[in-house]
Order: sequence, then structure tokens, then C-alpha cells
Amino acid sequence: MLYEEMLQTPTGAFRVVTDETGRVRRANWADREPMSERPQTPRAPSAAAKAFAAYFAGDISALDGLEVETGGTGFQRQVWAALRRVPAGATVSYKDIAVAIGRPSATRAVGLANGANPAALVVPCHRVIGADGSLTGYGGGLERKRWLIEHERAAAVRAAA
Repeated sequence: MLYEEMLQTPTGAFRVVTDETGRVRRANWADREPMSERPQTPRAPSAAAKAFAAYFAGDISALDGLEVETGGTGFQRQVWAALRRVPAGATVSYKDIAVAIGRPSATRAVGLANGANPAALVVPCHRVIGADGSLTGYGGGLERKRWLIEHERAAAVRAAA
């Protein structure tokens, strides 16, 4: 059974789908990915919904402990696992991720896996930027990507102070 929750965030309505064990199955902005399944609404907010709310409130490490069950190919899961190791407030390039998974020539494949990420923010694909430091495409839109990176950097600075 799947459970769907909708959160209001500074970047728009955000949908979180979890399974019966609380693992995140899908997470994305409601205007970017209409759901094809018909999940149930949980009786009380899930741990995942609470973690997303905490993240948007400034606790940028709130999503770190969430479990995901995303499916995907073995290669995609390697990329997504590497993305989860990128600290909040930091950014990397596709090449950095390719090197991190031991596939330095797979930059394009890393980009495709990044774009197929079904669990936005938990698998922080927004932290991937161009090799020249520019913002590159993002399924949630570049304005959201900019907001997320700035949100994380500001929170990281506050935490370090």
C-alpha cells in the first residue's frame, strides 16, 4: 500500500509517497509529476512528511536518515547512492559523480540517471551543477534548484557559526 501526502513549501506544493514501511517511493513537486497511482492518505503525518517539513524550515540534514525504495537499474541506484553522499550545502558535477562510482567516462549516463531520480531532495539531484559551476537542468525547474542550493548553503553557514 502506498500513502500520499501533500506539503506546502516555499517552492510550491510538494508530494511525498511512502510505502507501508515508511520508505519514500516518490517525491516531487505536484506541478511536475502527476501521480498515476492512487495512494491512500495516512491518518497522521508520516516521518517522511515531517522530515520534509523540517528540511524546508531550515534543518537541511532532516532528510538524511530517510529510507528510499526507488527501483531503477543497478547503475541508477549507484548514482543515486552517490548523490546521497553529497553534503547539504555542497555541489558536484556529473563528472564528480561518475568518478565517485568508479565510472569516470559515464558522465552522460550519470546525467540521465540524475534526471530519472524519483525521490527529489532525498536523493539530492539538485546539488549537481555544470562542470563550469553553472546551474544545469533540473526536473523541478531552475528557479527551484537555485532556491534549494541557496537554502542549503545559508543553513550550512548558520550551523557552522
